[in-house]
Amino acid sequence: MALDLPDFPWDQLVPYKEQAAAYEGGIVDLSVGSPVDPTPEVIRRALAEATDAHAYPQVAGTPALREAIAAWYGRRQGVTLRPEHVLPTIGSKEFIAGLALWLGIGRGDTVVFPEVAYPTYELGAALVGADALAADDPAAWPETTKLVWLNSPGNPDGRVLTVEQLRAAVVRARELGAVIVGDECYAELGWDAPYDTTPTPTILDPRVVGDSFDGVLSVYSLSKQSNLAGYRAAFAAGDARVLADVLAVRKHAGLMPPLPVQQAMIVALEDETHVQQQKARYRTRRTVLRTALESAGFCIDASGAGLYLWATRSEPALDTVAWLAERGMLVAPGTFYGPTGAEHVRIALTASDDRIAAAAQRLASAGRVAAG
Repeated sequence: MALDLPDFPWDQLVPYKEQAAAYEGGIVDLSVGSPVDPTPEVIRRALAEATDAHAYPQVAGTPALREAIAAWYGRRQGVTLRPEHVLPTIGSKEFIAGLALWLGIGRGDTVVFPEVAYPTYELGAALVGADALAADDPAAWPETTKLVWLNSPGNPDGRVLTVEQLRAAVVRARELGAVIVGDECYAELGWDAPYDTTPTPTILDPRVVGDSFDGVLSVYSLSKQSNLAGYRAAFAAGDARVLADVLAVRKHAGLMPPLPVQQAMIVALEDETHVQQQKARYRTRRTVLRTALESAGFCIDASGAGLYLWATRSEPALDTVAWLAERGMLVAPGTFYGPTGAEHVRIALTASDDRIAAAAQRLASAGRVAAG
């Protein structure tokens, strides 16, 4: 019997994509946050040098990789971890989709996620038959809650949770006996002070968790900061007991990151120069695109971090998608991310400089027509 899964939302964009592709000059695809810039040479070289990978890799990751992950948290987030507190994953999406299953969550249990949210949190609940609840207020989380997902910086809205908000969520999850996970893959891409120069807060911050990681995990991906989406390079960190349980399942399932990728991850985590260079590229694109959108009558909400602008024209989201498609631009409707996104669209910064410039030019032309 087939699982009762939600529809894959991007299938709905096919007609809009066809319309945008027919525009003179071609489509500017701003619908998916997939990196377009080259993977840094230092990382590609590390991958190439590790291609003699004749033996099965370790599901837990090599000692060197686990130490590099722990060192990264210490250096960038001020969090002290030991190797048993970290676990590499094959990208972050598979971990998000599978965690409820690996924790033994099922019918009668509740999985909580943000009110404006990446669809995979809800998918993870659907895979195990658990109840899915979109609720930002910890007071609204029911006694049946077994897993809570936070997302900061948020996808799609770029919202950043404060240390105080993270702490309140952890306190409530612990009261419920639930595992709480911070999905933090945009932490290095903050735009508003103070996160323009430092990472956004992690759920593992001592000011959040106190002196224990009990019941708390952080999930991070190198796809965004290092242009490694094709490598499927990510990791989880936090409660060693929870990670040990997850590792036991992953060993049985053979979920092992390829050894060359593990070696490339070490180099990516140790080299911060390429991260800042990539952030500078996105900052320039963000400025160009945001200025053009606001000049064309859009309002940008939140969007203080991450790879997206959360924009509205105060109309149904699909009307905005259609308006942009008529001008050769494809974006994602806010309805993909829950009912509260009904009048927003998510606009990605992951396009080349020339395509961002083309989008800005088209928006400027639209603004001139409206003014005329």
